[in-house]
Amino acid sequence: MKRVALISVSDKTGLESLAKELEKLGFEILSTGGTANFLRSAGIEVKEISDLTGFPEILEGRVKTLHPKVHAGILARRGKSEDMRTLEKFSIKPIDLVICNLYPFEDVIKKEEVKMEEVIENIDIGGPTLIRAAAKNFKDVLVVVNPSRYDELISKLKDGVDEGFRRRLAVEAFEHVARYDAVIANYLRKRLTGEKFPRNLTMTFELIQKTRYGENPHQEGAFYRTIPEIGEGCIANSRKLQGKELSYNNILDADAAVECIKEFDEPTAVIIKHATPCGIASSGNIFDAWIKAYETDTYSPFGGVVAFNREVNGELAEDLSKYFLEVIIAPSFSKESLEILGKKKKLRLLEIPSIKRREESICFRSVTGGLLVQDRDVKEINPEEWRVVTRKKPSKEDIKSMVFAVKCVKHVKSNAVVFVKDTHTVAIGGGQTARVDATWIATHKGKEKIKGSIMASDAFFPFRDAIDVAAAAGVKAIVQPGGSIRDKEVVEAAEEHGIIMVFTGQRYFRH
Repeated sequence: MKRVALISVSDKTGLESLAKELEKLGFEILSTGGTANFLRSAGIEVKEISDLTGFPEILEGRVKTLHPKVHAGILARRGKSEDMRTLEKFSIKPIDLVICNLYPFEDVIKKEEVKMEEVIENIDIGGPTLIRAAAKNFKDVLVVVNPSRYDELISKLKDGVDEGFRRRLAVEAFEHVARYDAVIANYLRKRLTGEKFPRNLTMTFELIQKTRYGENPHQEGAFYRTIPEIGEGCIANSRKLQGKELSYNNILDADAAVECIKEFDEPTAVIIKHATPCGIASSGNIFDAWIKAYETDTYSPFGGVVAFNREVNGELAEDLSKYFLEVIIAPSFSKESLEILGKKKKLRLLEIPSIKRREESICFRSVTGGLLVQDRDVKEINPEEWRVVTRKKPSKEDIKSMVFAVKCVKHVKSNAVVFVKDTHTVAIGGGQTARVDATWIATHKGKEKIKGSIMASDAFFPFRDAIDVAAAAGVKAIVQPGGSIRDKEVVEAAEEHGIIMVFTGQRYFRH
């Protein structure tokens, strides 16, 4: 008896050569409408599913393969005599191979203003059922969902199919269907209900790369992108132009750099070390922004990650090449800059053409045994909503610097404080268990640069101690959320020192 292959695919990559090889191996090929037509046009003998079932495709093709003669042929256990007698009783041929991939739902939902009718019609029903049936009976039926497997399939059919190959194909098949269903569920939930935190959260991710190790050499690691891909520039859809593979820690640092630089429209440089900024500056040109960002803290950038929101040109590349950096990120790199930085073979250069925040979406963090989900922190910073709480008032230039400072402090690990002049940082303190400690660290590192600066805090001051430390270092003004039970004491401290203080009413914790 001839072996039977059922082929029903949307993605016809490599299909003609596969079918011809199956013919040579003596397979009888069953197929459905569009796939059957494609194979016939290539001169391949095909038997329609409707000829097998004795029932035509109906409902404009919505029902094709959902028939006992198809699914019994797939699900029958060859080693179980009762199953085989049932096939014989109803004149059903066993199906030995299922080649199937699904309607292009992901491509359809990427279209601008796609109509719901088109979306619904691209939800495959028969395909997932075929794939699941074949994967369930993997001991007897081979199932292939990925055209990249076709060459290996033919090789195995010629030389002998091993149990490991069957298992791998079955797992791939279930993953394929699970991904498909997750994408559908997420899209329809967003479009039909708008529910943000559903009872059952379904997600799917695609492997970008395995990392050499995780945070430490004794840990394994890998990097995945969300499916469908996010519609804005990010580390997950960046293009590596040169350098070693990104490490687990490189990816975390690069993500922090990209998310931070999205705050700014002016030419800006962000330097990240251990997932927190150590220098941020905006200026009239990107070279000056880099110089001012670097001058914030001249020793922390060693081994750091730098992001720019303008092209890296030759002048900038020449200066960057003087330092040991792990990753440089930019919308583009000039030809001259690539020649200069190309001499540092291990340096990673990442291109993200559009480094702008476009999506209000949710973000995820894992905890042991679970997942935390929240809105991305994309709330607009509006100084018109702020409140001046001291007798001394800020100037327009002060307000401009305060806005810049708040954008910076959003991206520093709590407890966080930053000190800025104009639109560049002069000192950053963060990741401490007490706000006064973060303030002391920043003023200690900033030294004389603190004089005349503006300080921003990511959360309220629980005591006046940090105000006293900042005042002793010469700070001019402080912008903070307010909201402490000791706000009166804190404002009085600012008044004593002649410091301007502004309450934003907006906290920016980053844990």
